[in-house]
Amino acid sequence: QVQLVESGGGLVQAGRSLRLSCAVSGSIFGIRAMGWYRQAPGKQRELVAAITSGGSTNYADSVKGRFTISRDNGKNTVDLQMNSLKPEDTAVYYCNCVARSGDYWGQGTQVTVSS
Repeated sequence: QVQLVESGGGLVQAGRSLRLSCAVSGSIFGIRAMGWYRQAPGKQRELVAAITSGGSTNYADSVKGRFTISRDNGKNTVDLQMNSLKPEDTAVYYCNCVARSGDYWGQGTQVTVSS
């Protein structure tokens, strides 16, 4: 019933920008936090950015100053603005939602940054 659908991934040259969006739908109750994770080939999945129900944000050290997470509670979306992209940002990016009704994941969207 619950769906998280990511969009905005693609291929971009280093130094350019992309904006990812995650739309949440279905019977979800009591969202506590939403975030973006990524997994590169041969690497562990890592938290990129998160935003809590109170509006506080957390970022991985590798993306601080370059990425910005934002939310729109009315539209039930969370976005990730990615600026100054680097080849090491290449990964599958996953949307995540932590709620009182459960934890949910999107299918992932590929981001590829060429040098």
